[in-house]
Amino acid sequence: MKKFNFLFAAVMMFGSAALFQSCDDDDDVDLRLPTAIVTVCPEEDGSFVMNLDNETVLQPTNMNKSPFGKKEVRALVNYTETVASEGKSVLRNVQINWIDSIRTKAPVMTTENNDEAFGKDPIDIIADWVTVAEDGYITLRVRTIWGNNRVPHVINLVTGVNPSDPYEMELRHDAKGDVNGYMGDALIAFNLNALPDFKDTVKIKLKWQSFSGEQSTEFDLKMRGNAPSEAMLDNSLCRRLVE
Repeated sequence: MKKFNFLFAAVMMFGSAALFQSCDDDDDVDLRLPTAIVTVCPEEDGSFVMNLDNETVLQPTNMNKSPFGKKEVRALVNYTETVASEGKSVLRNVQINWIDSIRTKAPVMTTENNDEAFGKDPIDIIADWVTVAEDGYITLRVRTIWGNNRVPHVINLVTGVNPSDPYEMELRHDAKGDVNGYMGDALIAFNLNALPDFKDTVKIKLKWQSFSGEQSTEFDLKMRGNAPSEAMLDNSLCRRLVE
């Protein structure tokens, strides 16, 4: 999971409405900012494509190998289309200017004591263009208190919390005692394509303990149906401050 310095995040990523606009086709690409959030999908030969949304696939023209090996991860990318597309093309050829992976995890199963197993420290989900449900993933911009940068926080998405609804989940945060410091933001993604009772499109209910009490929200999520293996999800390159 990628943790950002709060001021850097506010200035460089989340403080401008232009970020949302940057997801649209635009000849003037700002190389400092991400143009999209994607799923990096490795192929058997080591090449890769990037799923932009539920319909659109980006084919890189200037990179032959995935920088993340065989791991399927969510990532922020800055790209330029090599040939302008007419309308919303299903396949687009793009030049990657830069790409950076997001900590990508599989959900975990509930236990008899989730507080002990996964923590109960408060965390907030921020409504933003990078908080999105697509391609069988939920990607979240979260906010909490960060103090000692050497202490990795652990964030999990817990399934099985409601036996009658496999799509109700809890976001759990274990700060590992690092609860004194400053508010800061981070990104984390969860691959839900392997959920039980698979359906093409599902409504995900997400609950979490915020700084102002228990909160919940719902996402409409379209599944892809070809979830990667656990081995591909096990080690992201972005394990800097958060697990």
